[in-house]
Amino acid sequence: MNHSLSNSMPRSFRGLVTASCAAVLLTACASYKGIEPSGKLREPAQYAASESLPGQHGQWPDVSWAQQIGGAPLQSLIDEAIAGNPNLQVAAARVAAAQALIEAADASKNPSYSARFSSTYQRFSENYIIPPPYAGTYDSDNSLTLNFSYDFDFWDKHGAELRSALARDRAAEAEEYNARLVIATSVAQAWIQLARQYAQLDLNEQQLEVNRKIAQLRELRYKAGLDAKSEPQQTRQQLANLGSEHEQLLEAIALTRNQLAALLGQGPDRGLQIPRPVLPADTAIALPDALPLNLLGRRPDIVAARWQVEAAQGDIDVAKTAFYPNVNLMAFAGFNSLGLNKLLQADSRVVGAGPAITMPIFARHTLRSGLKQRVAEYDSRVATYNVALTDALHDVADQVQSLRALTQQNEQQQHATEAAAGNLQLAQQRERVGTTNMLPALAAQMTLLQQQRQALDLRARGSVLRVSLIKALGGGFNEQAAQGQAPQPENNTASNPSSARNAS
Repeated sequence: MNHSLSNSMPRSFRGLVTASCAAVLLTACASYKGIEPSGKLREPAQYAASESLPGQHGQWPDVSWAQQIGGAPLQSLIDEAIAGNPNLQVAAARVAAAQALIEAADASKNPSYSARFSSTYQRFSENYIIPPPYAGTYDSDNSLTLNFSYDFDFWDKHGAELRSALARDRAAEAEEYNARLVIATSVAQAWIQLARQYAQLDLNEQQLEVNRKIAQLRELRYKAGLDAKSEPQQTRQQLANLGSEHEQLLEAIALTRNQLAALLGQGPDRGLQIPRPVLPADTAIALPDALPLNLLGRRPDIVAARWQVEAAQGDIDVAKTAFYPNVNLMAFAGFNSLGLNKLLQADSRVVGAGPAITMPIFARHTLRSGLKQRVAEYDSRVATYNVALTDALHDVADQVQSLRALTQQNEQQQHATEAAAGNLQLAQQRERVGTTNMLPALAAQMTLLQQQRQALDLRARGSVLRVSLIKALGGGFNEQAAQGQAPQPENNTASNPSSARNAS
C-alpha cells in the first residue's frame, strides 16, 4: 500500500485492513491432502520404433503438399473446402470462444469498476430507520454510486485461470488446424478416387469394344459350325458383366462428385462442375529422422491433447486456491437521498470501503469434491494424450508398411503387365502371318487390359497412401513455428498455487 495514501486513510479503516490481512495469514485453511493426479504422460522414448520407422533424412510435409500432388486444380478445391466447410466454422468459433476466456481471465486480475443508479418509490415505515417527517409518507429512495472491487489474489488464482485459458486457446487452434487437415486430405483422397474411376472407365470401355469384336467372331464361328453354342453365350455373359461394371463406374463417379461437393460445403451441382482429374505421378516419401520425438510438435491432434493436459492442470491450480482464505476489497462513492430533488446535493454524498473475507474451512467437503473432479479431468486428459500419441505412431507405421508392401506389389504387377503385353505382341504376329485367327489376339488384348486395370488400382492406392502418410505426419503443421514450443506439464501431479503452501 502507498505510504502517503495510508496516512490519509481513517485510522479505523487502516486497522480493518490490517486485521483482515492478519486473519488471512492466521486462519486455518481447508485441506486437500491426498487428492493428487495419478496420470502420467508417456514419452516418445517409451515407444520402440527405430526398426519400423527408420530415419531416412526425409523432410516433414509442408503446407504446399496438395500442390505437389495434384497441382493447382487440387489446391483450388482444398482452398474452397476450407473456406466453405461448416465444420471449420465450428472449429473457428471454438477458437474465438477460447480467446474470449483469455480476455476474461486477464481482466479478472485488474480492479473492477461499475456505476449503479437505483430509485424505488415506496411508503416508509413509521417504525423503522426512516425518521420523521419522512416516516409514514410516500417518496423515492435513490442511490447513485461508483463501485470499486479488487481481489487480493494471494494464491495466484487469476494467474492459474489465465494459464488454463491460454492452454485452451492453444488447444482450440491446434484442433482447428486438425479439422482443416482432415478436410484437406479427404478432398485429396476423393479427388484421387475420382481420377481412378475415370481411368477405370476408359479401360472398361476399351474392354467392351474388344469384347464386342470377340462376340461377333464367336457368333460367326458358331454359325459356321466351328464353335459350340456355349462359346457365343459365354462371350455375351462377359459382355453383360462389363456393361454392368460400366454402369457401376458411372454411379461411383456421380457419388464421388457428390462427396466432393459436400466437402466443399456446396450443393451437388457443384460436383458436376469439377474438371476430370488425372492420377498424380508416383513419388516416394522419405521418413524424417527422430520421427517419434518430433511427431509431438507436428501432429495437431497430439499438440491439442497436450495443451488440454496443461489446461486441466491449470484448473487444478484454480481449485486448490479455493482452499485458502480470500480477501476482496470493496469501495463505493456517490449519493443517497430520499427524493430525487436532493440526490446530487453535497450533504447527500456517501463513501464506504471495506474488505470481504471468505473463510473456506467450513466448505471442506464441497471443496474436496470439486478438486477431485478437476483431478479426474486431468487424469482423463493425460489418458487422451497417451492414446493420441500411441494412435499417431500406429497410423504412421501402418501407412509406411502399406507403402512398402505396395512397392513389392507394383514390381510384381509390372512383370505381369509386361508379360501380357508380350503375349499380345506374339498373338498379333501370328495373326499377321496367318498361323492363327483374330481370337487369340483379342483374348490377349483383354488380358492386357485386365492387367492394366490392376496396375491402375495399385497406382491409385499408392496415391491415397501417400496422402494418408502426409496426414499421419501432420500435413505441414508445426507447433513450434506457429505459436511457440508445446507445453511440458509434469508427469505425476499438477503444480500447487505456491510452493510455500502445503495442505494442512
